[in-house]
Amino acid sequence: MTAAAATRPGTEATTGARRGVTLWLSGLPSAGKTTLALAVADELRRRGTDVEVLDGDEVRTHLSAGLGFSRADRDTHVDRIGFVAELLARHGVTVLVPVIAPYERARELVRRHHAEHGTRMLLVHLSTSFEVCAGRDVKGLYAKALRGEIRSMTGVDDPYEVPPTPDLRLDTGRLSLDQSVAALLDLVAGDADGAAAAAPAGTVAHPPAHTSADGEPS
Repeated sequence: MTAAAATRPGTEATTGARRGVTLWLSGLPSAGKTTLALAVADELRRRGTDVEVLDGDEVRTHLSAGLGFSRADRDTHVDRIGFVAELLARHGVTVLVPVIAPYERARELVRRHHAEHGTRMLLVHLSTSFEVCAGRDVKGLYAKALRGEIRSMTGVDDPYEVPPTPDLRLDTGRLSLDQSVAALLDLVAGDADGAAAAAPAGTVAHPPAHTSADGEPS
């Protein structure tokens, strides 16, 4: 694993050992958020951890039904997911949130809400490049947006504000799924144990990449 592919800029204070945590995966559409979240959830369940995955598309179908993709609606969507995630984490669940959350202010408000309740939240930025994500185009959205068939596509005509200080950056274009899963498991373990000790040898913090745009329907 290279330094640029996975870096941990900082960590947060540990709370109770039985306390849950929200692990929020933010990044461009097709960066690998849901794939990674499901793989991590499977491994944590295998280890006996209570886990829930709050997938953005599924939440939109139920909790956020009726919301569109304006900035205000996206912020409301993120706020609702953040509220549910914190409630679950406060009661001992490890909550994986593979949701774009393109705007820094909305992410910061979710983090503050967690802090107000003494609940741990870890933000992971999947820094996978636009070119790699557009090449994957899992849902065909990049192709539609570039042809002008859909609008407000994060990463194309709607901005993605790169997190300036995530707890971890992962480039899934350079790391295998197994490497990415291992890095996230180390992050969770390190948050409970002292993150510096869990960082892979040779990893260093690096300045944030330029702001790019992001935007699958989540």
